[in-house]
Order: sequence, then structure tokens, then C-alpha cells
Amino acid sequence: MKIFKKLSLISSVFLLTFFGEIAVNIACGSEVDPYDYYISYFHNNVQGDEYTPFAFNQMAYLNSEEDVVSESEINSEEWGKYLDVKAQDVHKIMYNVDSATNVKLTNYKGEVSSLPDNLQKNTFIQALAQHKDALKYYSFAKSTEPFANVNFDMWDPKPRDTTAMDELAKVAVKLTESEKDNFLKLRYAYQAERMFHYAGLHTESKNVYDKFIKTNKTKSAVKGWALALYAGSTRRLGNPEESAFLFSKVFTTNPERRIQAYKNYYYNSAPVNGALKYAKTNDEKASIWAINGFGNLDFNIESLNKVYLYEPKSQLNGALLVREVNKLEQALIKDSDLAKISYQYYFYESDKGKYKDSVKTLNLKRLNEIKNFAVKLAAEQKYPQPELGTLTAAYLSWMENKDLDASNYLATLNPAKLPEKLRDQYRITDLLIKAKNIKKGNPFNENELLSSLKWLDEKRFAENKTVRNGQYDDWSNEDKRFTKTTRNFYQQILAPAYLKMGDTAKAALAMVKGDLSYNLMKNNSLFKNMSYQSTSFWQQYLSPKSMQALANYKTKAKGNDVIALLAKALNKLNNDEFYELWGTTYLRTHQYEKALIYFKKVSASYQYFSPADWYADDSEAKLVADPFIETVNDYPKKYASNDQRFNKVIFAREMARLQKLILTDKKNAASYYYRMANAVYQTGYYGNSWFLISYDWSTYANEEKPKYNYDVDYKLAKTAAVWYAKARALSTNPEFKAKCTFMLAKCAQKQIISNADYSAYNYYNTKSKAYKDFIAANYNNPYFKELKTKYAKTSFYRIAVNECSYLEDFIAGSKGKS
Repeated sequence: MKIFKKLSLISSVFLLTFFGEIAVNIACGSEVDPYDYYISYFHNNVQGDEYTPFAFNQMAYLNSEEDVVSESEINSEEWGKYLDVKAQDVHKIMYNVDSATNVKLTNYKGEVSSLPDNLQKNTFIQALAQHKDALKYYSFAKSTEPFANVNFDMWDPKPRDTTAMDELAKVAVKLTESEKDNFLKLRYAYQAERMFHYAGLHTESKNVYDKFIKTNKTKSAVKGWALALYAGSTRRLGNPEESAFLFSKVFTTNPERRIQAYKNYYYNSAPVNGALKYAKTNDEKASIWAINGFGNLDFNIESLNKVYLYEPKSQLNGALLVREVNKLEQALIKDSDLAKISYQYYFYESDKGKYKDSVKTLNLKRLNEIKNFAVKLAAEQKYPQPELGTLTAAYLSWMENKDLDASNYLATLNPAKLPEKLRDQYRITDLLIKAKNIKKGNPFNENELLSSLKWLDEKRFAENKTVRNGQYDDWSNEDKRFTKTTRNFYQQILAPAYLKMGDTAKAALAMVKGDLSYNLMKNNSLFKNMSYQSTSFWQQYLSPKSMQALANYKTKAKGNDVIALLAKALNKLNNDEFYELWGTTYLRTHQYEKALIYFKKVSASYQYFSPADWYADDSEAKLVADPFIETVNDYPKKYASNDQRFNKVIFAREMARLQKLILTDKKNAASYYYRMANAVYQTGYYGNSWFLISYDWSTYANEEKPKYNYDVDYKLAKTAAVWYAKARALSTNPEFKAKCTFMLAKCAQKQIISNADYSAYNYYNTKSKAYKDFIAANYNNPYFKELKTKYAKTSFYRIAVNECSYLEDFIAGSKGKS
């Protein structure tokens, strides 16, 4: 038998492909979120917001592409102070006018009456009319804009007009030389330097800086912008190490250009020692070490120690410390199986125990190094907020499972006297310590957490004020720290603890509560307000018993305890999907009359999912799922060519009818059992009606061992096997008994597949022992022997032999032995 024929598995396919399935629903979660790919409870801005763009983020070069300070606002404020006008008026004219207004302003000569009414009242415009030198500079600056603000188009890369820029630069130099006012003189010089730089005349650009800007006594952000140009020209002229050093200076002095300076520092590819050789002050050395720390994704205590050595008072210390804590979180906090974050679909995690143990030991060593630094930061009190060190030590102790140490560190702090961000982190850490027994699955008094959980709600609702449209919130906003902390607490700590205690319903409540980041919602659909993780938990873990418990919890929403807090969240959502799921749990347990009770509670307008063949030509009759269809082969899947669309209600009604007929029409019970067995078989992974008991279907599911209660049917076909066996036992018809025996063989094969390693039926492992053993197990299916010995003379046997390669090979092998 050829390998290709074996791999086709015509008798009972298990290598299903995307191209043969209808309504394929890949169960793989949402795309990875660069701001939410590991479990974190230590906020990355607890030290302050100044350096949050450089917070730890292994999946992005920067945590944010936006500087924490606006360059346009700084420049507007400088002009407002210089002319004694409103900064917002300056900002409007310089940065927020449309193209038509911009043309008018380019030709503005100080005649206010020549401008539209809305501009005549602008205080900046009025001041320019009174201050002729400022107006002269403004007009010149407008003339440089077309050359300075060029947007690059890779499809139409127009060359810069270097000749025009060279001429403008020379004019600017003359204006600089003649200008007496230092404020304007600095800006003329900056225009000259900028035009030379963009024209590629880097020596001339540097000369302007050295002659006019470096010596100017004016305190202005423009000097930092000019230094950035100077650093760029230095790189162009062949000195990347000095250029890196100069960009590190801009990084320190100009927060509005900090991200640009950071990027340009790394564009130089200069080693840290190369930049350090130009540094003369401790501040300069600290800045270089900080940038190298921010650009390092690996554990890096060296940069932390160096910055603290040179500038212990700098907020850089706090930013680097928190960054290292976040790295440790990624390495040491294991996410719960109930709420896998989607990054796990993108990163390989080794299963080798010794390797994992050694990595954990290394990370715990690193944790203690960081904790020792944090304790020193707190003890020496050189850093402006030494409490950050104590909080860090407490949190790292919690991560290390040293709860007593964690509590002792917190006990030294007075939360009422802490700044807001530190106070918030104190409360989060305190909650985590109190919840440690919960995480271990021990009995606990959940109501001790009530005040903290209410506080978390207030914090996350404050982050999500806009009423949503009903689609599950995307977590990609890097500023929604409390939203993520609350979600993580409920889904990573509380829900798993409830599940360990055997309360699946409470676990489900906690999963939903973790997702509801908005206090109000426009669309109250249950699953549209859940994350993929929570939706999967509800749809896979819940049973009729847990659904009943949930219904009981829903009635307790008026209390003042944790149960009420959880129930209130669930009661915000409508009941259609709740009752649809409740009915589905009864389909999975074959209690069809009870399933119908809950389907009747679903709104008449509710649309039950009922897939059709996506690949059928529009001109052809659509192929639709039919759970009662008879099949020999599982692949290609067989569908019905009619307008009868089975949904859960229709299926439950027919199955309930058959269950009654088995009792009332015992003469035909065999046929009823057979029809029910076919239906249950078709609702499995290999059937055409999987959607009647499962909410998703994926080719990858074949690799996973059974783990949910309904997998007894979905993957193992055990109920179908029982009913096929009953049907066979109740019949005396050889043809019918042959069909039942063959279907029993197919059910048995599902368990052969389930017991095998996935690699055993991988196309590329056909020479392996696992593959050969797997093929042998399929050939030696005990029901094949029964078919041959008892039903070889039936018509169905001949059909099965011609269509099922395994049965054919079994017969051929038997002949060879005889």
C-alpha cells in the first residue's frame, strides 16, 4: 500500500485540512499585543511618567513612540513668554492652521486687518504686528518650511533642493550676524544650521552651531534641537562615537526630543565605552548608561548600578529599576492555564524540566540582585522617592513566595504619606500578599478582599470612561495599567483558585468580571464583552451543574460581598447567550428535553450558528450539515444538499423524539439507537455537525489530548459507540449489524488517534516506530476481525472494503498470514 494512500486515511480521517471543512473557526486566540504579553502587577510608571516610553517591552523597540513632552507646546510657550501673549494662540498659528490659512500667513506683513476675523483676534498675530523684528523672523521661518518639512514618499522620492537650502542657510547666517536680540539670533542660527544640514553641508552646519548657538546665552529648547543636528552632522562626518555621546546629551536635556535622540544614539552603533570617552560629568556618564539600559532586553543590573553611582538622585534610577522588575515578571510569573495570554502562540516554551529549573534558578538569583539594589536605594535615601525601593523589595519578595518578608517591607511604609503612584502600587502589592492563600488553592475569606476589589474597579473604570459599543475591549493601550491589573487578578489568581476548590461557576464569574473594564456598555451581549480566553473558558468548561450555580449566583447581586460584586458584572449582560450555552451543556450530556427548556428561554430573534459549505459554487445547491447522515468515510466530509439547516433547537427536538421512541416503540429501537449514534458521531471533531456541541473547530485540535467533559463525544466518540453497540445487539439483520460493527470500528479508531503521539501520524515521520505502531494499531482494530468473520457475505462489507483502506489492508494482511 502506498504511503499516500495510507495518509489519506479514507476510512476515518484525522488529517483534516482547511480546504475540506465548512465554517472553520481557528481556536488560537487574538493576535499578540505588545503591551500585554506577560503577567504584570508592577506598573511601569510607578516611578513617574518621564521615562515611560522606555519601559520594558520585549516585543517593541520602544514602549511608546510619543515623547512625554510636546515640542510644539514648548516652542509656543517660549514665544508666548517672549512676546507676552497666550501660548495657545502661538500654537494655533504655528501648528494648527489649514493650508489656505497657511498661505495667507506666509505673506503676512503685519497688517492685521488683511487677515480673516478669526485670526485678527489672535494675540500672537497682534504681537507680531507690533514687534517688527519678530515678524521679520516669522516671515523668514515660513520661507524655510517647504524645505524643512518634506515628507518622504518611497514611491516618488523627490530629491531635496539643496541649492535653495544652501542659499537660505547663507541668508540666515547674515541675519544671525546682524540680529542683536539673543532670542531671535538663536533662532536665525538654528534655521541656518538646519538648512545646511538638510543640504548635506555638514561642516558648514557644525560651524554655525559652534560660532552662534553654542555661545548663545539664551535658555531655550532650541539649543537642544540644534545640538541634535550637530550630533547628526558629526555622524555624517565619520565620528559615530562622538555622535552617540552628543545624542545622549540631547536625551537628558530635551524630553521633547528624547525618543529621537534615543533612536539616533543606537543608529550610531557605538559601544558604550566609545560614547563614555567623551563624557566629562557624572550627569553625562549616567545618561549614556541609562540609554544602554533602556536598549537592553536582557537582565542588566550593570546599567542600574552605574546610573546610581553617577546620579543617585536621577529619576533614571527608578525607571531602570522598574524595567528590571518587569523583566523578572515576564520570566517568573507563570500565567494560568485558564487565561493564556496570546503571546504563547508565538513563543516556544521548553518542556525540558532540568533546563526550565536552571533558568528559574538563574532568574531567582537575578531577582535577589535587584531586590538588594532596591533595599540599598531605600536605605541610602539619595533617590528622591526611597519608598520605591521598599515597594520593589516587597513586590519581589511576593514574587519569590516570601510573603512574610513582603509584609514586613510594606509595614515600614505609611501609604497615606506616599505619592499617588506609589500608594496605588502599595495597595496592589498588599492585595497580592493577602491573596497568596487564594493562589495556593487554600480555603480563604474572599470578602477580606472586597474593599480592594472595589478600589480596583474605580481605578479601571476611570481609565475607560467612554461607553463602549459592545465589542470586547482591545488591551493594546499601554496606559490602561489598572485595567490589566484587575483583569490579571481575577483571571490569573481568583478564577484558578475557585476552580481548584471545585467551584467552576465562581471561576466563570471571575473570568467575566476581569474582562468588564467599562462601567457601562451599549451592547450587552455576553460573549461580545468577553475576551477570547474568557469566552473559551465558558464554552469549554461549564456543565449543566455549573450553569445552574451561575443562575443561583445571579440572584445574589444585591448583596455587599464578593459574590455580589461578581454577580453584578454578569447581570449587566443579556441572557440569550447564557441560556443558549446552558442548553448546549445539556446537548453535551444527551439530556435533550432539558436542552429544549433553556433554548425556549432564548429570544426568538436569536441567530443560532449553522454553517454552510464555504467552497460550494453559488450556482450550486449549498451543502449543509446534517447530523443524521450515514457515512462510510470521514473525509471528505459528507453533507446534505438541501435547504434543511440544522441548528441546536432542531437537533435537540429530534434527539428527544428518538429517545422517547426507544421506550415507546421497542420493536424499532435498534434503528432509533443507530440514528442517534450517527447524530452523536457527526457532532464530533470528525463529523459535519461539530458546531452542535462545540463552539470552534480547528485543525490544531487534533494534536491536543481530550481535556473537556464533552471530549468524550467530540474526540472519543464513546457515546456513539455505546449506542451503535446497543443498536447491533437489538437487531437480527446482518446488513444492519455489519454497518453497526463498521461504525464501532470507526469509534474505536478515535481512541487510537487520541492515544497516539501527534508525531505518529505526521507525514514527515513515516519511518519512525511511533508512526508504524500507529498504522499497525489501525490495521489491528478488533472490529475489523468481527467484520471479516461474521459479516463478510454482506453487501455492506463489500462496500466498506472498497472504500476503507485500513479494512482493505487488514483483509490483505490476513490473507498473507493464512
